[in-house]
Amino acid sequence: MTQNDARPIIAYQGHQGAYSHLSCQRVFPNYIAKACMTFSDAMAMVERGDAQIAMIPVENSTAGRVEEIYRQLPHTSLYIIGEHYEPVNHCLVAFKNTSLEEIKTVGSHPQALAQCGKRLTQLGMVPLATLDTAGAALEVSQKGDPSHGAIASSLAAELYNLDILQEYFQDVKGNTTRFLILSREHTIPKQVMHQKYITSFLFTVRNMPSALYKAMGGLATNNVNLIKLESYTPDGRMVATQFHIDAEAHPNDANMILAMDELAYFAKDIRMLGTYAASDYRYLDVEPR
Repeated sequence: MTQNDARPIIAYQGHQGAYSHLSCQRVFPNYIAKACMTFSDAMAMVERGDAQIAMIPVENSTAGRVEEIYRQLPHTSLYIIGEHYEPVNHCLVAFKNTSLEEIKTVGSHPQALAQCGKRLTQLGMVPLATLDTAGAALEVSQKGDPSHGAIASSLAAELYNLDILQEYFQDVKGNTTRFLILSREHTIPKQVMHQKYITSFLFTVRNMPSALYKAMGGLATNNVNLIKLESYTPDGRMVATQFHIDAEAHPNDANMILAMDELAYFAKDIRMLGTYAASDYRYLDVEPR
């Protein structure tokens, strides 16, 4: 990258070679991928205008939701403009010309170690927790110790000049992470025939009996498919509960308009987070490898 490089920037959390970095390259190959230390740093880059978009993981099919992101969404000024599902291929990587039999210890993020726990046990390798998968790969390249390997992405192996001893090292096949694509711009996409859409929004229920039941009732009676409901207490206060909803609908759909009108009677502080095309991955009959 040069100072005169005019390509747009996409921000992500983690070291170079992290799965977020891999996803950025796959979905936005013409963007410059910028590594950030934290999720907040990545989102702040977009808020300041230092990056055009950010790609942030929100849930994993094995490890579950990234709770930190759902806590940050109410406080960011960014909007969701897309989603991406990234199949996770954990690789056992090692220093150049190392054999599988030489590996005694393996470093990686605790979630990655847990997802490969049976394989590690079968091979008699001792897991060592690190801050992230790509950082573990970087450590292997710096140490040059043939007895120490890492669980990381194929991109990390390429970036840090490591050998891939085994691909698909995870115990459970089909492990997938869902990413959100965030932008400062709030643009409702034009409806395209046969394309399904997700509309994400936040709200707080009013202080009245059965408020949540009644709020959800408007979505149900108007046949709006609710595909995610998250609840949490904003700012650590126990006096109000905030809800995050992903609905399979476009805001211009007649049933969605009726549902949102009814929701307004029983909810307050309704904030639209964005409308975006639903990933085709949602509707695939995915078979494990």
